[in-house]
Amino acid sequence: MAVFVWQGKNRQGVPQSGEMEANNREIVSATLRRQGLAGIKVKKKPIEINLFPEKVDEKDISIFFRQLSTMINAGLPLVQCFEMAEKGSEKKALNKLLRDVRQNLEGGNPLGETMRKFPKEFDRLTCALIEAGEQGGILDSILLRLCTYKEKALSLKRKIKSAMVYPVAILVVSFIVTSILMIFVIPIFSEMFADFGAELPAPTQIAMAISDIFVEFWYVILFAPILLVFAIKAIYKTPAGHYQMDKLLLSLPVLGDVLRKASVARFCRTFSTLAAAGVPILDALDTVAETSGNVVIEEVILASKESISQGQTLTAPLEASGVFPVMVTQMISIGEQTGSLEEMLGKIADFYEEEVDTAVENMQQLMEPMIMAFLGVVIGGLVIAMYLPIFQMASIV
Repeated sequence: MAVFVWQGKNRQGVPQSGEMEANNREIVSATLRRQGLAGIKVKKKPIEINLFPEKVDEKDISIFFRQLSTMINAGLPLVQCFEMAEKGSEKKALNKLLRDVRQNLEGGNPLGETMRKFPKEFDRLTCALIEAGEQGGILDSILLRLCTYKEKALSLKRKIKSAMVYPVAILVVSFIVTSILMIFVIPIFSEMFADFGAELPAPTQIAMAISDIFVEFWYVILFAPILLVFAIKAIYKTPAGHYQMDKLLLSLPVLGDVLRKASVARFCRTFSTLAAAGVPILDALDTVAETSGNVVIEEVILASKESISQGQTLTAPLEASGVFPVMVTQMISIGEQTGSLEEMLGKIADFYEEEVDTAVENMQQLMEPMIMAFLGVVIGGLVIAMYLPIFQMASIV
């Protein structure tokens, strides 16, 4: 079926326009005539080629949920809420999403069920909370809770990206600087020392040998990082490789600590939000596992679900895994015993989100002197290696 753009006038002579999917123009014209339109003009909608398609991001969804919560609280029907949000949206991708959801709602489908048809925009957690809100008649308050969760999750994601990007950027800059020195600078010194007539110092010989490798195999040096990225992506696509990579990330000296704290904060925040919405604990653990962001932690959460289904506590499998810090498991245990698990999980999430802030800041402060030391050793070592023969010649003279 193709998409056609049409124009016409209704019985009152008011111009109308729109789009319609059909097999041909005749079907569109006949459909519009049955609707009482006259002066109909139909043409096929041109194909739009967009190299950078617009996407609906988490921030757009969060803003919309706040608006939707306000409108529902004011007593507006759900379909009308979507119509108003659709008219007020300036982003085409979001406008299309709201229109598609509204059309499903007009067909009599519940909001939670409808959102599950759009998994790219509405994750499993969002759908579970919306369904719980619909069943409990507290959709407006659930939407506000969901907005708070998404805002905290986005903040946490930015911190993790900051923690990941910083060391990678340093490695890339170091690699580029070293490659430029080896390919363009060292060969100039090699030509100078060709007629030196004496044995060069060992550091100079080593630097020149490495430079020769860089010059001869420059294409390998250039494409090696790109191939490494593709290799890591290929490993991530396999279950065993994904597990080992996630396990490796958690065991890294400095970065691993940041990622572990971020995962704990995400686990507690997600679990707390679902529990507060009244989602059954076993269903909540399925959603928490899926949104954990780390396969190792996902396995631990699923093991804890099995433990609970057998009548045991949540704390035991978390503590046995060794992934979760002792303080976390102890506080969860207290929450289970006192019946305040939701509140306790929220406190743990608040604490570890602050810990991630501190850890990222400390890591950046630690990396700065390490960068200076690394670049100083590499560049300084190359400079000394190249000037040693000159110093040696000067001492002979």
